[in-house]
Amino acid sequence: MTDLNIFIAKIPKVELHIHIEGSLEPEMLFDLAKRNAVTLPFANAAEVRQAYNFGNLQDFLDIYYQGMHVLQTEQDFYDLTFAYLKKCQADNVMHTEIFFDPQGHTSRGVGFEIVLNGITHALNDGKKKLGINSNLIMCFLRHLSEEDALKTLEQALPYKDKIIGIGLDSSEVGHPPSKFERVFVLARAEGFKLVAHAGEEGPPAYIWEALDLLKVDRIDHGNRALEDKKLTARLVKEGVALTVCPLSNLKLGVVKDLHHHPLRTMLEKGLKVTVNSDDPPYFGGYMTDNLQRIAEALNLEKQHIVTLTRNAIEASFLDQNSKQVLSKHLENWMLTIG
Repeated sequence: MTDLNIFIAKIPKVELHIHIEGSLEPEMLFDLAKRNAVTLPFANAAEVRQAYNFGNLQDFLDIYYQGMHVLQTEQDFYDLTFAYLKKCQADNVMHTEIFFDPQGHTSRGVGFEIVLNGITHALNDGKKKLGINSNLIMCFLRHLSEEDALKTLEQALPYKDKIIGIGLDSSEVGHPPSKFERVFVLARAEGFKLVAHAGEEGPPAYIWEALDLLKVDRIDHGNRALEDKKLTARLVKEGVALTVCPLSNLKLGVVKDLHHHPLRTMLEKGLKVTVNSDDPPYFGGYMTDNLQRIAEALNLEKQHIVTLTRNAIEASFLDQNSKQVLSKHLENWMLTIG
């Protein structure tokens, strides 16, 4: 292992873009299927991994939603979430901000509170037992209607103490952020932080809409912002963070080769870019894997990795005091390694 890879493995990290349903490992998929008597179209975990050969975002989503069917009880959601948090511990992730997709479960008859209680119980245990801090972000599925999103927001309101933000994910092309303007206005009025997937497969115009109509605090992905100089300048000026996911981009064909990934250019232009794992079992790696692979492909140096981590701390939805604690922890760690 190279000196840089060791540095990346050990540096304290913050993750801002992880779909908890997308952290379902093939082995757990089979365990939960057996627990809940769900028949899978695969013989074993190896066969599932072979199916992770996606041509685009929709290919991935088809199998992603199929995997959701094994998640049925509060214990299932607890086990899923706590397994991810143990990966965080192994990767030295100090703080994580997790997406969940309630519509993917309530549409199957799984109660909103079952999903939320399982996840939040695990997050609380992750804090107590593993020392990992976390925030929870509820996402709307953009291929569904805004009316469905409005109903989901209503379901979430009694649990505002457990959900810090509202997001927008799933099939991007053909479902612009403007489709969800009303529900985001209401979510903002209720005090939620706001994020949206934009500019992954969709055009730069989707990023403009997310900023101007949804008034988001962060952009998830945002790769295609570089195609629009005015947009890039605005993102830099306003300090809007981009939660970039390199291995996801590679696996879904957003980039054909990591050597051509825009992340280094983003850094050089002053964008507040961060690195994240998105749906790690599907895309081939958690936080350390993503950082090591992109560092090797783009010839990043230690200062780039530190900048990415500082960006993530600043862009998190933690209060200012908590951000200062994480920043101090990072700086102290850097002093210990000389």
